[in-house]
Amino acid sequence: MAFTVPNRLPLAANTRGILLMLLAILCFTLMDATVKGLVDRYPAPMLVWMRFMGQFLLVVILLRHRFLAHLRTRFPVVHLARAVTQMGATGLFFTSLAYIGLAEATALIDINPVLITLGAALFLGEQLGPRRMFGVLAALAGALIVIRPGAGIFTPAALLPLLGAVSYAANALITRWVGQQESAWTSMALTSVICTGLASLSLPFFWVPIDAGDLPRFALIGVLGTIAQLCLIRAFTLAEAAIVAPFAYIGILFAAIWGYLFFGTLPDRWTVIGALVIVAAGLYVWHRETRALRAQNRAE
Repeated sequence: MAFTVPNRLPLAANTRGILLMLLAILCFTLMDATVKGLVDRYPAPMLVWMRFMGQFLLVVILLRHRFLAHLRTRFPVVHLARAVTQMGATGLFFTSLAYIGLAEATALIDINPVLITLGAALFLGEQLGPRRMFGVLAALAGALIVIRPGAGIFTPAALLPLLGAVSYAANALITRWVGQQESAWTSMALTSVICTGLASLSLPFFWVPIDAGDLPRFALIGVLGTIAQLCLIRAFTLAEAAIVAPFAYIGILFAAIWGYLFFGTLPDRWTVIGALVIVAAGLYVWHRETRALRAQNRAE
């Protein structure tokens, strides 16, 4: 979602925005770590349902009496596609955690910023110059370093977070288009309702009894997702997107820490190298996008 902010914000506002972004990523990765601890005993659709139920409650709390008004839209099919792609990204990522490490899955899904750049050129008519193309190819090279096909350690499950990144990028492109047509809050309200509803439909087919000792973990998924989403919204409200967005890559480091603390696993050397390539490619694309946007603003 997009927020309008002043071109120049006080240092304190930018600092608070950065801190809120870090808190959001901290909560998101803790949520992912909680899911990884449960996904070997509970189907991923149950965990996806809990994730979106938390998001639904967040939107209701934020909008209160305005919630129903924001459910009216001129583009119901577009919003349905947006919800499906968001569910796809979450479901694919949660499923991958049953088979590969948290740090590896996080690094692979974090190629989505460069995929968004590629998709914007293919479907939204935005220019794709040689520098942007270099960033896309570098990110894909980083992903290949992480999964290392042909090295004897590749499994098809490694494709799940990559497919999740594609789904996330599609969601971002749909969000970018519909955000130019309607209020961002309309997108948030409709997505929360549709995703929660669709996830609920799967429960009769995937529901398994929940052990009483796991109930706090299920609740934690919803709480962490809610806190993370709220912090993300506030971060982009307080500070410029160009300032806070790069800090999202700290999620790869957080994921490695939680993997070691909770599961006793550490990413190997090649995973670290691949993750660094992905981060460098993402930051390079972000830098180019920021420069292009500032040049456009000066020209206007």
